[in-house]
Amino acid sequence: MLSTKKGAGLIAALMLTSASYANAETLRLLTWGSYAPEELVQKFQEKYPDITVEVTFSNNEEMIAKLRATGGAGFDLAQPSHDRIYSAQLEYDIYKPMDLSKINTSVMEDSHLNGVKANTTIDGEVYAVPHQWGTSGLMANKAAAPDFKGWGDLCDPKYAGKTSMRLKRTILLGTAYSMGEDPFAAYSDLDKYQALLDKVADKLIECKSNIKAYWKGGDDLSAMMLSGEVVASETWDSTAYKLYGQNKDIVFVPPETGALAWIDTFALPRKGKADDAAYKWINFVLEPENVTIMSGSTGAIAAVKGGLDMLPADKKEAVTAAFTDADIANLKFFANIPPGVEDMEGKTLEKIKAATE
Repeated sequence: MLSTKKGAGLIAALMLTSASYANAETLRLLTWGSYAPEELVQKFQEKYPDITVEVTFSNNEEMIAKLRATGGAGFDLAQPSHDRIYSAQLEYDIYKPMDLSKINTSVMEDSHLNGVKANTTIDGEVYAVPHQWGTSGLMANKAAAPDFKGWGDLCDPKYAGKTSMRLKRTILLGTAYSMGEDPFAAYSDLDKYQALLDKVADKLIECKSNIKAYWKGGDDLSAMMLSGEVVASETWDSTAYKLYGQNKDIVFVPPETGALAWIDTFALPRKGKADDAAYKWINFVLEPENVTIMSGSTGAIAAVKGGLDMLPADKKEAVTAAFTDADIANLKFFANIPPGVEDMEGKTLEKIKAATE
């Protein structure tokens, strides 16, 4: 039998443990595949032992679909790209406004912060803040394709059977630019945009004989580039940066018409239950030492002041090898997607897929 003193101590310990469980909180992240590295999750949970992090990896389309299906329930923090919030919120009401007073926005790069706020403000309320940014463009093995410089070069006969692309909306937009069009300007007139998509589809269907393979994931593309099976491809910059670390001839190529730039954000699902934990995670990953860990995982640049200098050394070298100041000035940031546009693009991609299979 326990002594009264020992029994009281055990009861107190049990009560404390029960209280801890009662006060425990779960932060449910809906994010990209590399945006919650285990090292950072563990570090966060050590700092906040009363918060457990659950991660669901996703992409823009799936994030919207998941939150639309639940009316914004099931997750506490999502990370859609900056152009996927405004219309999704107007159509489906899946997010809630952010309390910027709870976020250390002073460390964020002003242009990125102001740009995301402008893109995601509805009725005076801000629905997102920036996290990481990067670009989509081209990648080439300069030893084999030294003159590769534009979207249209993917279809150049001199690279026949040696190029690759992914059949997603990025290649539609890039091809439009290569044809002298501005796809984002056409968003304001959907009939005009459909006519442009039809021209792009014809071009990409015609190009199919030039394409070695249509990649679906970064691993597929990396294997083809490293083996020399393909010498150039449409790509995310982060994939090219990683390959640069293995072969200095493989570099990211900002297209001459401008690399397509995106900013992944933080947004609060409308029925999330752990806002305070979400704000803690946001501020935590904005801390300099954690920015470096995150960028090492994502390959992207944090939208904070001095984000480039916080990259791991190998990533910084790859970015410097890819971009000039003129390339940075020529970035084409993805515009907000109006209602209906994603369906139009999806049907166009299905048309191309059907013709290339």
